[in-house]
Amino acid sequence: MMQMDRRQCLDEYEKLLVRMNTPRVLTDNASCLNATRVMIDSARKDEILLEAVQVLTDLNLSIKKGYVSSDGRWNMDVFHVTDLDGNKLTDDNIINCIEQSLETIHNTRSKPIDGMTVLELTGTDRVGLLSEVFAVLSDLKCDVVESKVWTHNGRIASLIYLKDTDSGYQIEDSDKIDTIKGRLRNVLKGDNDIRSAKTSVSMAITHTERRLHQMMFADRDYARKSDLKMENSPLVSVQSCLDKGYSVLNIQSKDRPKLLFDVVCTLTDMKYVVFHATINTTEKGAHLEFFIKHMDGTPISSEAEKERVILCLSAAIERRASEGVRLELRKADKPGLLAEVMRIFRENALNVIRAEISTTMGTALNMFYVTDAIGNRVDSEVIDSVRQRIGMVNLRVKEPSHQKIEIQEQNTSLGGAVLVSLGSLLRRNLYNFGLIKSYS
Repeated sequence: MMQMDRRQCLDEYEKLLVRMNTPRVLTDNASCLNATRVMIDSARKDEILLEAVQVLTDLNLSIKKGYVSSDGRWNMDVFHVTDLDGNKLTDDNIINCIEQSLETIHNTRSKPIDGMTVLELTGTDRVGLLSEVFAVLSDLKCDVVESKVWTHNGRIASLIYLKDTDSGYQIEDSDKIDTIKGRLRNVLKGDNDIRSAKTSVSMAITHTERRLHQMMFADRDYARKSDLKMENSPLVSVQSCLDKGYSVLNIQSKDRPKLLFDVVCTLTDMKYVVFHATINTTEKGAHLEFFIKHMDGTPISSEAEKERVILCLSAAIERRASEGVRLELRKADKPGLLAEVMRIFRENALNVIRAEISTTMGTALNMFYVTDAIGNRVDSEVIDSVRQRIGMVNLRVKEPSHQKIEIQEQNTSLGGAVLVSLGSLLRRNLYNFGLIKSYS
């Protein structure tokens, strides 16, 4: 009898732990005119903020405003979200999907590989490099099912999901895998990248875009100098809030989808913990403020570390910035299609600075961001020539769904910003998000 009582007590305790560790999610469409408010209460744990932001961005939602607080043992996040066209969410199916995804957030850390071979590539970027990469894969009878490619500061990182053309399944032949890796490494080396070109087969199932950030961070793209100066480069500063023991991070940037994900992902992988944050976007751009500490509870202690944080976060924001012309390819898939398209780009001196490649139901759905060979905007006549060769209907010029916003030049440095007291900051944010009636 006592054993049964003890077993029942353990069962009730386990149920309590499940309830405590399951986020409570509430969506509200009534309190905000232009956005849907998503509120998440959860027990504090590592990476909970990153996972929440990852869920929202993977659902193609844009975070317009946000408030984060995770002091003590509990975490409270509030986000004002819209679709990518800036509309509040009215479809009950989408709202239910948000709630269900966030409530099972501990199960959403990674994406299964689904029987595909995953290649990781890093090296020195150059015009025509991707054409050579995809030509090799086509020659070796590998179908590219999905891929993401980022470039920054003269470096390139790519994740490529492959299947064997003949079998339609994952490539398991170790000799063939070694051949693929060897030939691609030679392509990446080119004439002058003997040491830093890397190819590997990934067995991990980390979120694709997080893995790209990790690859470029490991490649130290943030420490490399580029001859090209990006327009609207982000302004990043780090200050000390000594009375509360925090480091205060301020970021001002052109607003775009997944901006918050890129910042939070980088902070998490650099082993910083976000205790409080505010996110605000306006017609002038995005302003993000974070109160952070190391995982051991200490703030940033040196000027060298502050400078490293600034460099790494600036790089994380710039990697996904869309400086080129966006081309959308929608065409029936066939073996060698990607290699053919990339060859046409190369013959017209188009440099692909970012790419998102996928195949759905036998149709290739690819997005390319292209510049000319020296990083300038491509002449419209060149774009028209490329479209005629690939198919005017199949390849279209697509402008981003969010408006292009130019950030006004700042007369004063972010480093001179005045820090408000943490208590005042929290009360103000609670008021702004409708959680209290007054903060005065």
